[in-house]
Amino acid sequence: MSDSSLSPMPSRPVPAHGTMRELPALLRLAGPLAAANLLQMAVYAVDVIFVARLGAGPLAAASLGVSIVSLLTWSLSGLVGAAAPVMAAELGQRRHAVREVRRTMRMGFWLAFIAGAAAMLLCLFAEPFMLATGQPPRLAAEAGGFVHLLMWCIIPGLIASLLRIFVSAMGRATIAMVITLIALLVNALGNWLLVFGNAGFPTMGLAGSAVASIITNLVMVAAYVAVIQTDRRFRRFHLFGRWWRIERTRLSELFRIGGPIGLTILAEAGLFSGAAFLMGRIGEVQLAAHTVALQIAAIAFQVPFGVAQAATIRVGLAYGARDHMAIARAGRTALFVGIGFMAMTACAIWLFPRALVSIYVDTSDPANALLVVLAVQYLAVAAAFQLFDGAQAVGAGALRGLQDTRTPMIMAVSGYWVVGYGCAIWLGFFTPLEGLGVWIGLAAGLVAVSAMLLSRWSMRARLGLLPA
Repeated sequence: MSDSSLSPMPSRPVPAHGTMRELPALLRLAGPLAAANLLQMAVYAVDVIFVARLGAGPLAAASLGVSIVSLLTWSLSGLVGAAAPVMAAELGQRRHAVREVRRTMRMGFWLAFIAGAAAMLLCLFAEPFMLATGQPPRLAAEAGGFVHLLMWCIIPGLIASLLRIFVSAMGRATIAMVITLIALLVNALGNWLLVFGNAGFPTMGLAGSAVASIITNLVMVAAYVAVIQTDRRFRRFHLFGRWWRIERTRLSELFRIGGPIGLTILAEAGLFSGAAFLMGRIGEVQLAAHTVALQIAAIAFQVPFGVAQAATIRVGLAYGARDHMAIARAGRTALFVGIGFMAMTACAIWLFPRALVSIYVDTSDPANALLVVLAVQYLAVAAAFQLFDGAQAVGAGALRGLQDTRTPMIMAVSGYWVVGYGCAIWLGFFTPLEGLGVWIGLAAGLVAVSAMLLSRWSMRARLGLLPA
């Protein structure tokens, strides 16, 4: 039995006034992070808007290419995201925090380069992979060429993600929001100039969109470096000094914590990507309706995802300070905010589904009648699982603050793929529910994962997850 399980502190109730003291600190951090997440989605939307004007072929190629690169980048951002709980704990301890944070960031850079290079190597096989999944040769060739350009976004994207973690852990998440807004503007300008050859620039078509994305990621890195080097509080960490020095112990610690985070993100993203393949087997209209409904749900998810990122830092600070009451307070407040927001989005989706669908589809066009009906049905399920989606996101973020990632990863893989995907296949293909059954399967996976993660969080003292 660990010392933490003997402490009486976790069993004491968290005072309501303590939660209210934590709320402003959480919102100051979670608000800009959620806004940055929404702006990042807008960055992706800009690419779609410009490429869609090139025609259905380039749009299909871009969709396939982005799905590969974004899945790799999202998963590896979870890997380097191990820096968030580690740095938060180091700042919470306060002793030698500057030196320890510098070392963590240095090994985070190493991890970003190593993992990013491995991902780029995988991208070289994008075309054979698409051919193996049954894509037409011409589409696979165009998408493969697009991936070979877009893969150069991976390493700068991971470095930008790591620098975003640093400024957020330092309590300056607004910087991340502003830099992401700059990235949105740069990406829009880059697409306008390079896709269609405006203002005397060469007309590059689909390749121009990839180049614009590369430039956008490099601008983000440059902006973070400029802010860190000019801000007196940041500059004292000397983040970019002696970058060639390797600390194998710290690097392995980041990999130990971050590897399960990356696999958890891969499991969740893979569930929804896999659901698209199931929908494609059911029918094109079902797949289109699924895409619209999922986009609406994904936008709503960005806020609790930002709360989860803030929860990792707030719980991590308390973990480093060995303050059990502060850990409970930070987790409880984050869950209250994340689930509370998703309760509001659930009501909005339930009450106004057609209005939300009309943002993406002309609901008055008779040709879209079946698509609209299906999308509204899927959104009814999305409204039902909003609370569980917010709960699993924030629960996972709070547990990461305790540097507990391996068991939550197992819970996520089993919940999403055994429960969720299993139910989606069964209900989608062996019952009359079809696409609606697939969405009920997605909901079942989210319910299962949220229940397991929240149970683990509530039993953190008995499981020995708290600091001694």
